[in-house]
Amino acid sequence: MSNDEFPTDQPAVVTCGLPYANGDLHIGHLRGYIGADAFSRAFETLGQETAYVCGSDMHGTPVAVNAEQQGVDPEDFALEWHEQYEETFPQFNVEFDNYGHTHDETNTELTQEIVRKLDDEGYIYEKEIQVAYDPDADQYLPDRYVEGTCPYCGEKARGDECDEGCQRHLEPGEVEDPTSTITGNPAEYRERTHKFFEVSEFSDFLTEFLDGLEGTSNARNQPRQWIEDGLQDWCITRDMDWGIDYPNGGDTEGDDLVLYVWVDAPIEYIASSKQYSERVGTDEFDWEQVWKGDGEIMHIIGRDIIQHHAIFWPAMLEGVGYNKPRGIAATGFITINGKGLSTSRNRAIWAKEYLDEGFHPDLLRYYLTTTGGLQQDVDFSWDAFQEKVNGELVGTVGNFWYRSLLFAYRNYEGTPKADVSEEVRERIEGAIGDTRESVNDYDLRGIGQAATELAQFGNEYIQRNEPWKLTDEEPERAAQVIRDCVQIAKAVGVLLEPIAPDKAQALWEQLGEDGAVADAHLEDALEAPPRNFDEPGELFAKIEDDRVEELNEKLEERVAAAGDDGDDEETESDDTDGDEAGDMADTDDIEALADNRIGFEDFQELDIRVGRIESAEGIEGADDLARLEVDIGFETRQVVAGIKQLHDLEELPGEKCILLANMEKAELFGVESNGMILAAGEEADLLTTHSDAEVGEKIR
Repeated sequence: MSNDEFPTDQPAVVTCGLPYANGDLHIGHLRGYIGADAFSRAFETLGQETAYVCGSDMHGTPVAVNAEQQGVDPEDFALEWHEQYEETFPQFNVEFDNYGHTHDETNTELTQEIVRKLDDEGYIYEKEIQVAYDPDADQYLPDRYVEGTCPYCGEKARGDECDEGCQRHLEPGEVEDPTSTITGNPAEYRERTHKFFEVSEFSDFLTEFLDGLEGTSNARNQPRQWIEDGLQDWCITRDMDWGIDYPNGGDTEGDDLVLYVWVDAPIEYIASSKQYSERVGTDEFDWEQVWKGDGEIMHIIGRDIIQHHAIFWPAMLEGVGYNKPRGIAATGFITINGKGLSTSRNRAIWAKEYLDEGFHPDLLRYYLTTTGGLQQDVDFSWDAFQEKVNGELVGTVGNFWYRSLLFAYRNYEGTPKADVSEEVRERIEGAIGDTRESVNDYDLRGIGQAATELAQFGNEYIQRNEPWKLTDEEPERAAQVIRDCVQIAKAVGVLLEPIAPDKAQALWEQLGEDGAVADAHLEDALEAPPRNFDEPGELFAKIEDDRVEELNEKLEERVAAAGDDGDDEETESDDTDGDEAGDMADTDDIEALADNRIGFEDFQELDIRVGRIESAEGIEGADDLARLEVDIGFETRQVVAGIKQLHDLEELPGEKCILLANMEKAELFGVESNGMILAAGEEADLLTTHSDAEVGEKIR
């Protein structure tokens, strides 16, 4: 692993969290897989040797529970979903170099080998713990067989996770007021011998690891709090039949224990890489160079599984001497029409549903990758989808492609004989630079914007020069303008390929280019297009209002029908959510815009000022709170803000912020707060000024 700018000389692996083989895919899941696919393609356009690997998570209690409810073998149940995923992902142009599953021989052998080595190195020990037990069913209750209350925040918890509150990983015995999901009766805790991985021994290593970790800030900052609170060792066995057997040779009480799903699931990243190497040969891709050497490893995950990927997983890798991830990028959740995605209420856009409606997969890929930053929550509505498609893909990219190539074909039968102008060359080089920078910043939106903004420049360029007026009076000038436009069109295709691969390939073929645009590198955006090409067609079609109205009605009818079945909960848990992909557990409804408006005079009473953060430090004993010193011109204020886990506090001094100065004073955890820092969204994106407003200036 290095921190050198991409591309590097070392091979790379891109992964996305594994989906539980347990239910239908929806666009919440697809955000992660499409995002990781786009990153993988973008790395390749830079010239980075890359393999995109993943697999289905076959184990875990949700699979066992649902298989039992259907009266089928869990392996058969999981394999059926696995095969469905294998068919679905390519339909969204998600192209894995290898897609395996956790129950195959490769992953089973690797998992047991790694656990044995951890044991040999002294990182695994036995311990008597309290495990939930259902006396009526006469069995112990692993993970999702038990429900109750989170001991940390008091919200509903299921087995190993606080679903509706703090989303912390929970060890066996931690859930309060346990209830058996088998009988619905109260469960009791009984002592049981289990195996533990000594995560606490890796505290110093993990602190250093996070210091060098690339990706999104939430993946770096949230785990720091867990380390500061003191890492708890991790129970890695479960009382159940379905899973990978613990490789203990029967030397442990309860030798029927299986490994916890979060042991074997991430090891599938390694297993899938190994399978890819075995298929194509190590000369083409060497999995050991990545995982046992100094290759580049990037994980794209849901933010609810940060702890597993940024604490447990690197500790396991360090314990056995494997390479660690270079970057972890954690996505936000998907909401539907401003409300939490709820599979039980059918408030979701299902993968199959989207395809059945006849929409091209690249439209959804573009929407999910360019709407908001990667770690921000993204709201999907058919209206917003229509607006983005019609405005950016049809009106900007498609319009420029079609008008440029059509004019070139009708007047020159292809690319005019002229050199690219210096202005256009520099603009394309700038877009290439923006793309390269966005890839290195793990900025999917920036990758898409670089292509779209170049197309926007092309529209402005052709409109500004009006070649249709020049063909008779200044034919050489007309040829020059259209030569520039064809080059811009080719460049947009190369840059847009990671986001919209099918549409980029269609343009590539319309230009008369050979081969696949997916094989092109960024520098090919400046290579001359073929001299001749055929008459082009339009690559994007407008989505009409009546179509959107029809889609909205269908969604409303489905949600209403689910509600009529007696489900009145707005935030429902679903076994396919909170999965390895994390993607995207049901979220609370986003608060609607307030109906009660205030007058201008009320607004004038708010004293909102530009501030500059002078210092920032966490408040001892508080998970989320930080103490800030904020300069607002005439004085420095002490402010308490809930940003401890969401920002790197060491990087905040010197940053401008917006402060509500006449907020009533409050005391939080014994610290007085004299004002309120303004921030947007769950990730606490700090508000600031666009230009050079002075510290202390009032917001008007």
